[in-house]
Amino acid sequence: MTAQLTAPATRTWQADPYVDALRAGQGPLFLRRRDGWLLPLDVERWCAGPDAADDTVLARCTGPVLDIGCGPGRLVAALAGLGHTALGVDVTPEAVDRTVRAGGSALCRSVFDPLPREGGWATVLLVDGNIGIGGDPAALLRRAAELTAPGGSLLVEVAAADVDERVEVHVEDGAGGRGAAFWWARLGARALDAKAEAAGWTRCDSWQTAGRHFSHLTR
Repeated sequence: MTAQLTAPATRTWQADPYVDALRAGQGPLFLRRRDGWLLPLDVERWCAGPDAADDTVLARCTGPVLDIGCGPGRLVAALAGLGHTALGVDVTPEAVDRTVRAGGSALCRSVFDPLPREGGWATVLLVDGNIGIGGDPAALLRRAAELTAPGGSLLVEVAAADVDERVEVHVEDGAGGRGAAFWWARLGARALDAKAEAAGWTRCDSWQTAGRHFSHLTR
């Protein structure tokens, strides 16, 4: 089930127009649902240094940190600069290359592939909407639990709205470029709590800053 869900997304994130946007360091870039609804993707923020909201995530990181779907690596590089052992995982070679160039460590790999230090990460990150990876948050939360050390933390960025949806989307650039369709998910805090509890997580904190919403889960 997981492989079927993640394979189309893997192909998408390795191809245009997402890679073109990463190389340029800017959008516009969107996720489009089949009904036409658009979700803007904040490529410029991803390719910049950590902002004030990111700083609140970094401040809650302890021990070795795994960033799932690290993108161009702003958090991984910042964590390395703070003295953390940090690793990014992303299926896009360009994202991994950018992370390494920024001073971080990263692997071009799916989160569902074998990874270093399984069961030993003190903090795992799912920010920038990455709880949606594969369109199956329950499976992703179970996988995160396998990767995290007992008593470890999972820091998740959630949607501001009270939403729980699994949708078919594709990436497009607003100028005619589009990628293949794949499954994605969006969760608000309440939906995350329900799925997290079933996967063995407990919410110990939540916060909002600069229009972004986060939850701190523990095993």
